[in-house]
Amino acid sequence: MKQLRFAIIAVAVLGLFGAAAEAVAADLPAATIEALFAPGRDLADVKLTVDHLVDASVNIETGIAIIDRMAGEVRSMLPENAGGAEALAALRRYLYKPGDWNGGLAFSYDQADPLGTNPVNRKLSRYLETRRGNCITMPMLMLFVGKRLGLNMTLAQAPLHLFIKYTDDDGKIWSLEATSGGGFTRDVWYRQKLPMSDEAVSNGVYLRPLSHDEAVAVIGSTLVEHALETGNYENAIAISNVLLKHYPNFAYLLAKTGSAYGGLLHRDLAGKYTHMEDIPVELKAKADEWYRLNGEIFARAEALGWRPDDGQIQ
Repeated sequence: MKQLRFAIIAVAVLGLFGAAAEAVAADLPAATIEALFAPGRDLADVKLTVDHLVDASVNIETGIAIIDRMAGEVRSMLPENAGGAEALAALRRYLYKPGDWNGGLAFSYDQADPLGTNPVNRKLSRYLETRRGNCITMPMLMLFVGKRLGLNMTLAQAPLHLFIKYTDDDGKIWSLEATSGGGFTRDVWYRQKLPMSDEAVSNGVYLRPLSHDEAVAVIGSTLVEHALETGNYENAIAISNVLLKHYPNFAYLLAKTGSAYGGLLHRDLAGKYTHMEDIPVELKAKADEWYRLNGEIFARAEALGWRPDDGQIQ
């Protein structure tokens, strides 16, 4: 019964992806995904490359040039020998306060799509163009510019949300909420606003500074979402396998991968066969394997403390 429960969960979740999507995205080779993890690769370049793989109109070089220019403009606002606190304050002012430095148009939270549910709004180029972002693009831009200023920043996760972990000049680690002016935020606030299990926190699923490779995997998970949205479940699984190699405990991605196996079952079996004996032998063998993997992968995510209702106020 446990595996059946997971299979039902997978199909239910797939409703968000448009399981009946007619268009199927072109397969992305494993080598293309692995290249995102090249040692020392700039995270801004990773994000723009991922966006380009989803939408070929995204210009990587233009995006990098804009981020570099922004960092230069923030740097020009700083006094000589400025420390981390001054650089962080200038970065916040530059991004979130209207002034000459941003043409009077500050970056702000898109209340119409705060989670970046619309795929278009997940693109960094869209945020740079509209200056209205979400819990995906806002922390990423703040991180990309901040790192160019020498600030010690990385991404961290809460359920369905990204934020920044910042280490100050004294070695103290702070949480920064990019959707709220880049202000200091206590981890308990995330736990109150975005419910998560104690187990997930203790296992490092949430609220922990991510390593470089883990941050790359989080950025790259957009490619899995895109493959699911377009009904290319095989490529969603192939991409996930590469990302999970670098971030094995990425619980959200494990759930997405389980959903992809559920999608295969739904696509190839649902409504097509009246009796089990009608299913071709080769397809039945595949379906049995998909069913097994669907259950096992969801079980791995739940063993880490992930729950289907993470982040949802009851």
